[in-house]
Amino acid sequence: MMSQRHAQLQHWAQKTEQNPDLILQLISGDASFRKYYRAANRIWVDAPPSTEKNREFINNAAALNSASLNAPVVLDYDLENGFLCVSDLGDRSLLSCLSEESVTEWYAKALHLLPQFTRINLDLPVFDAEFMARENAIFPEWLLGKHFQLTLSAQEQHLLEETFALLADNNLQQPQVVMHRDFHSRNLMVLADESLAVIDFQDMVLGPLTYDAVSLLKDCYCRWPDAVINQGVELAYQLYVEAGVLDKNIALSQFIQWLDLTGMQRHLKAAGIFARLHHRDGKSGYLNDIPRTLGYVFDVAEKYPQLMPFAEWLNTRILPALAMDEQP
Repeated sequence: MMSQRHAQLQHWAQKTEQNPDLILQLISGDASFRKYYRAANRIWVDAPPSTEKNREFINNAAALNSASLNAPVVLDYDLENGFLCVSDLGDRSLLSCLSEESVTEWYAKALHLLPQFTRINLDLPVFDAEFMARENAIFPEWLLGKHFQLTLSAQEQHLLEETFALLADNNLQQPQVVMHRDFHSRNLMVLADESLAVIDFQDMVLGPLTYDAVSLLKDCYCRWPDAVINQGVELAYQLYVEAGVLDKNIALSQFIQWLDLTGMQRHLKAAGIFARLHHRDGKSGYLNDIPRTLGYVFDVAEKYPQLMPFAEWLNTRILPALAMDEQP
């Protein structure tokens, strides 16, 4: 049975296309409250205005296209009801194209897009200490408290606070640029000419240079050999230096540390969000991505002396809880 929202969107689409027989075909929902439909060679988006950043999506889409980045073109919209009509980029996500043989070439193509983001001129929210504090609260609330049912001691809370302060400081030390904020293989579409288009960009902010690169290379939904990741990190460094975004006097080793710690902050947040999607929104499939995501966190924490106490805590307190969680 058609929901009221679906019926309203279809009526709007019929009116927009001047075709009373137009039928919307559901493509997918996603981790948000959006739903996507296809009809008349267009994509019709149900994006409830109470939860979705529709005005930001419209503004950012225009900016991306102006910067010669492939992105959906917004063809029509109804902001009051939260309906969008955008150009159709097809169904071929980058994730569906990746293999051990092809990933290096595809990732290189994706990394070449990142310097173009830094040239976009947009009035965006700033990924500052306050912003990060909101994100950092998700991990202890949803993964540790709600999902693992852990009660932290004062010492553990202090360790978390110290770790998040270190990660926030790392993010703020870097050049601050326009970043996609969710730049990974599910949010990149492969077009007919094999070029890449970006989607899901309504959350763009001004933030640390390495954020988008680590989002791609250390993807929460798939993990590649370290050699693939390391090659991608070196290419990102080279591309940013060549574009004049990164001072050539900044050593590759500094860039790697920036990227590692930026990724750790992102992955802690993501692990919390996956738990929240399960408990709050009934989307349990994301629980499968928590072990991979925490694996990235542990690898980085173990690598840096200043994070060894956090690595030991993860090993003794969190990974056993994760193992229990994975038991049938």
